[in-house]
Amino acid sequence: MSATAVVTGLGVVAPNGLGAEEFWKATLAGEHGIGPVRRFDAAGYPARLAGEVRDFVAEDHLESRLLPQTDYMTRYALAAADWALADAGLDPGELPAFDMGVITASSAGGFEFGQRELENLWSRGSGYVSAYQSFAWFYAVNTGQISIRNGMKGPSGVVVSDQAGGLDALAHARRQIRKGSRLIVSGGVDGSICPWGWVAQLASGRLSTGEDPDTAYLPFDARAAGHVAAEGGAILVVEDAATERPSYGEIAGYAATFDPKPGSGREPGLGRAIRGALGDAGVEPADVDVVFADAAAVPELDRAEARAITDVFGAYAVPVTAPKTMTGRLYAGGAALDLACALLSIRDGVIPPSTHVRLSPEHPIDLVTGQARSATVRTALVLARGHGGFNSAMVVRANHS
Repeated sequence: MSATAVVTGLGVVAPNGLGAEEFWKATLAGEHGIGPVRRFDAAGYPARLAGEVRDFVAEDHLESRLLPQTDYMTRYALAAADWALADAGLDPGELPAFDMGVITASSAGGFEFGQRELENLWSRGSGYVSAYQSFAWFYAVNTGQISIRNGMKGPSGVVVSDQAGGLDALAHARRQIRKGSRLIVSGGVDGSICPWGWVAQLASGRLSTGEDPDTAYLPFDARAAGHVAAEGGAILVVEDAATERPSYGEIAGYAATFDPKPGSGREPGLGRAIRGALGDAGVEPADVDVVFADAAAVPELDRAEARAITDVFGAYAVPVTAPKTMTGRLYAGGAALDLACALLSIRDGVIPPSTHVRLSPEHPIDLVTGQARSATVRTALVLARGHGGFNSAMVVRANHS
């Protein structure tokens, strides 16, 4: 029988809170982390809002030797991993190195670090480019830095599938637990809020150009006009359920699909991913207590997601929420953060709201808006879609008593 993978630790770095509990408190209160871009002068760009992490001072969390070799998103990831391990009550130094692995998701790598070093190359010459540029920009850098910092030499890797990546990475973590690994640090932390990264994100055509932080990102709303880019994410500790440590819940089911070619007549992939994840978990649609939506805030994508949800569950049949309306879309960090939310919902019996959204009548879903909703949450479904056709769905549920 395959081992059961459970989550024993959470570490969060988000635009509306540092640490899982601070983030969760802010999220239940509907506190926003979206505002004007501060990291660079965005006045000349069509999109000028972002979900930026506040009050994170790297020197307070990391050794000085790490600062010259890390992009800011890697610093977030290292801190989140530390917090997740502490939350699980684990000291990696007390465990065999090859029993521990690291699997993270990324969409961009260390863009700000890379931009700075390329500017040095162009303006000053190759002698002024940091040797750390060889890896600080790379997609796998968070996995590498977390594993080195904590002496983790077991199965490791990185997944690149945009917003879907956080779920995909955690699915790989579950696979390694089933194969016999003792502990996998997993999830996603992302961020590319710099001119280079900003231009790349604008190229998708999906960034909101709204000026009001409260209404720039409105999924499932008739006013939906794109998403707000953001930074941060969540790192989770995944272990075998045989551990004696308490856990937040079980990673019970997962499926991933890819959208067919437009015009092919084939079913879009998200509905298939939902059914696949439910089947993998051995649960029926009626067993699901809440759905954490991908929430693209692009009208046609919102319609497709609402249709996929209602095709499986029925109209208005299950509560749906998108707490990322408070943070923006964190790319590879977004789905991991939603999964952390799902586990905290199970723990506390509450569903966080989708803020400032006025549900359009064309979407027959029970969207939780306004305030957090008290509910018995035993089983949660998290959905994520990556630009280019990636679809992932993951079921988490309370531990069996």
